Amino acid sequence: MERDDVTPIGIAVIGAGYWGPNLVRNAQATPGLNLRYLCDLDVERARRVLGEYSTVAVSGSLDDVLADPEVAAVAIATPAATHLPVAMAALEAGKHVLVEKPLAANFADGRKLVEAAESRGLTLMLDHTFCYTPAVSHLRELVRGGELGEVQYIDSVRINLGLVQPDVDVLWDLAPHDLSIFEAILPDDVRPVEVSAHGSDPIGAGHACVAHLTLRLSNGSITHVHVNWLSPTKIRTMVIGGSNRTVVWDDLNPTQRLSIYDRGVDREREHKIISYRTGDMVAPALPEREALRGVMAEFAASITEGRPPLTDGRAGLRVLAILEAASESLANGGAFVPVQQVDRPTSSGGTTS
Repeated sequence: MERDDVTPIGIAVIGAGYWGPNLVRNAQATPGLNLRYLCDLDVERARRVLGEYSTVAVSGSLDDVLADPEVAAVAIATPAATHLPVAMAALEAGKHVLVEKPLAANFADGRKLVEAAESRGLTLMLDHTFCYTPAVSHLRELVRGGELGEVQYIDSVRINLGLVQPDVDVLWDLAPHDLSIFEAILPDDVRPVEVSAHGSDPIGAGHACVAHLTLRLSNGSITHVHVNWLSPTKIRTMVIGGSNRTVVWDDLNPTQRLSIYDRGVDREREHKIISYRTGDMVAPALPEREALRGVMAEFAASITEGRPPLTDGRAGLRVLAILEAASESLANGGAFVPVQQVDRPTSSGGTTS
């Protein structure tokens, strides 16, 4: 709930490339934020993003932006390899940080950022955009509220044609979306414990362009992710099977993104009898709103309220832990690799495990 008596938080967007303009637009539309700078080494590009009549300042110097006491927070949309130095400089300057995925290029660097933010009492948040869609918010309520029962499996498909990245494989490019969704919707006591990854490079790109990821969860169930840069058709689906109900999310179907099925398999343990349950299908009505607006609102609220955001630094670190284990598995023929565990935030802060 917005309060009129709260002074908007001064924010700077760092990076005017592909994603930066989206951050600029949504920061300007968020009542709790006051966009003061767009910072980019290409000053002319930053000016083009803002337009001729913008009152937002343009700067080519990160140091100058961080030195401004009116800037309390930054949103970073620079290449992943620069996330560590840029975010660390912002944290050391006492600024709250929103950063694009992935948190950093590796787990060790990500942990440095998490520890730097926690030791200073600053907000460190990941722009895991899908977690702020109405569909994923509803999935979180269904799973964590117990309506589906115990999670038995998750199957996720994220495939399309391109864009083949020159510096990362398809797992690091596309799978963070699915992994961040798992992180947001699964109960706190259900965690990925080990991962197996298989991939192929049919076009000679130098790294996997097609990949399959299998995660074993702490409750004994498995999740599966298929990511692919080479598919002529675009598919964005996720099936979450529970002991009571199953939900299907089709992100490309705006008229029916979620379908909840009261259908499944029941087993009478004493007599080992399998029965099949066929019930109704319900398609809940969901509002249409831009997810990134929710990201910005959550960033402002977490700063104002002094609480961890939904997609905090530790959530980003858990995604990195899975990706690093997946890369190790991929290099070792798909063998299961343990996932390094990261504790949930506590009221007193603390360090990652």
